[in-house]
Amino acid sequence: MNADHGWPVSESVADQVRRLREQLSDWSYRYYVLDEPAVPDAEYDRIFRALQSIEEQHPELVSADSPTQRVGDRLLDGFSEVTHEVPMLSLDNAFSDEELVAFDRRISERLGIQDTVIYVAEPKLDGLAVSILYKDGQLVRAATRGDGASGEDITANIRTLRSVPLGLRGQAPALLEVRGEVVMPHDGFEALNERQRQAGQKPFANPRNAAAGSLRQLDSGITAQRPLEFYAYSIARLEGQAMPATHLASLQLLRDLGLRVNSLVCRCHGVDELLAFYQRVQQQRPTLGYDIDGVVYKVDDLALQQKLGFVSRAPRWAIAHKFPAQEELTILRDVEWQVGRTGALTPVARLEPVFVGGVTVSNATLHNADEIERLDLHIGDTVVVLRAGDVIPKVSAVLADRRPESARAITIPVACPVCGSEVFRAEGEAVTRCTGGLICAAQQKEAVRHFASRRAMDIEGLGERLVDVLVDEKLIANVADLYRLSIEQVASLERMGEKSAANLIEAIQRSKQVALPRFLFALGIREVGEATALALANHFGSLQAIMAADDQAFVQVADVGPVVASHLQHFFAEPHNQQVISRLLEAGVTPSESEPQKPETLPLHGQTWVLTGTLEQLTRDQAKAALQQLGAKVAGSVSAKTSMVIAGEAAGSKLDKAQALGIAVEDETYLIKVLTEHGVYPGSAE
Repeated sequence: MNADHGWPVSESVADQVRRLREQLSDWSYRYYVLDEPAVPDAEYDRIFRALQSIEEQHPELVSADSPTQRVGDRLLDGFSEVTHEVPMLSLDNAFSDEELVAFDRRISERLGIQDTVIYVAEPKLDGLAVSILYKDGQLVRAATRGDGASGEDITANIRTLRSVPLGLRGQAPALLEVRGEVVMPHDGFEALNERQRQAGQKPFANPRNAAAGSLRQLDSGITAQRPLEFYAYSIARLEGQAMPATHLASLQLLRDLGLRVNSLVCRCHGVDELLAFYQRVQQQRPTLGYDIDGVVYKVDDLALQQKLGFVSRAPRWAIAHKFPAQEELTILRDVEWQVGRTGALTPVARLEPVFVGGVTVSNATLHNADEIERLDLHIGDTVVVLRAGDVIPKVSAVLADRRPESARAITIPVACPVCGSEVFRAEGEAVTRCTGGLICAAQQKEAVRHFASRRAMDIEGLGERLVDVLVDEKLIANVADLYRLSIEQVASLERMGEKSAANLIEAIQRSKQVALPRFLFALGIREVGEATALALANHFGSLQAIMAADDQAFVQVADVGPVVASHLQHFFAEPHNQQVISRLLEAGVTPSESEPQKPETLPLHGQTWVLTGTLEQLTRDQAKAALQQLGAKVAGSVSAKTSMVIAGEAAGSKLDKAQALGIAVEDETYLIKVLTEHGVYPGSAE
């Protein structure tokens, strides 16, 4: 076997190219049609590059149906017009169960039958309808729906979609014209909009607009970068073999030829099964990963379709059962700012009530200040409100041409609307935050939980439920109030006896003697984790020195950049936070102090240690914190850069890897010896 590509040495280059193309085609069929991925994306890409390499060396072997030829190298001047030999018609709509029942009754009456009519039901995809033409199994043309009679030639762009086969599988007919929908999945849409924002470009309003805009690019290279997918839903023309007898059979033929058909397609007997399908799909709608705006019902028997015929621009044998409207117009009456548990200020639109997505909506999210600016939103504007499934309603667009003269700009608060603390927006961030993390009522429960957590002040017994009760009963308003609680107050709470209350108060009192890094971490300063807290403690030595520092002093600390320095400066400059810290100190909380230390002077500076297995004398957190105090980096995996591995009981693969790499391995006794020698041994675990 050739070491580079894995094909026999005796195989001709032409055979190699043919086999690689067949392999890639088969993998695409399994991924897009069968929904059974056969290999990881990396393996597909490896074989794709192998084929690309051979074709570059042998250009005479390049063919139009090769997977490497999806993106053309010619920039179009414009789109030529394509006349549809079979018009691309629209569908009549049903907006209620009663209208659907009437449709079913009309079908039976026109056909003169008493038997239950058999239909095929499928989701109505909310994308862009296209027609794709294959001749002798090869893709030769693709066009948009346009006005139904003619559309635009988008062949170059459709070729870039990996869910569209360039060549059909099996015994391909002489001619096949397939109709389908191009959609942009939700995750791809979000990723595309994030790239748009990072590039300073306007995000797309919704996946449908994004799909339409992507298919109308004159540069197919741009379309190739967009996350578009194609679903086939009907055969318009078929030559060279017999047309299947039913619509469902025609969809199966498309699958057999390598075209993707939606997996939710279902044969239904009569109107009751149609309504059950509608309800089922409507419930699934939020989890599908792509937009749909209803379901489509078609008479399954193609001979009966022919007999029913058409009326105006729509077939009599099909109907779209639409979901309740997801977008409506209303007026923005005001904007209020809510404060989340992490201090983030979120603008909420107060709207003139409007019925959308099946419910009456009077509030909608605006996300952040950037979104307000992007929309150019003013109070008094006429806005588009979007509600997709169970998703929180959002303002998606503004009709600027309807803006009244009385409209006024939206201002961002300069103080927290809950606690009055200064608000702060870091450079490069979209979110504005309250700096009063220790006193803000909107953040108090989260602040207390974090303060009492095991890696912070480690107040045993103060769990999430008890924090909720203490705050709700107004026994505490901030973390300093914990140290004023009495046994009697706690014992009076539901499900708290005298003994439990005494244990909690004892744990609170025990937490007063605390290492400075733990105390800093417990304060909940944005982006100040355990490692940063330790670096601050080592650099400054005392809480007073840290509180007196400014931005320039903070950036001198290892692990602290300009953004974190700004967070620190704003936190300690906030008077409310200063008051809570003063109350903590007055209550007897005593963060440890030490001589300031430069990182390079610490005994384990520059070393990376790894802990594996079970330690008996220390918890993993205690050992990690102590090693960090000595300047070591504690990593979770072994590599060639690892300095030392401490192996406890039942050490596993990390120990094996360390031995294979020749890295020093010691036990817990050695670790305790090192920590004791340097005065950071925390004592045995309880």
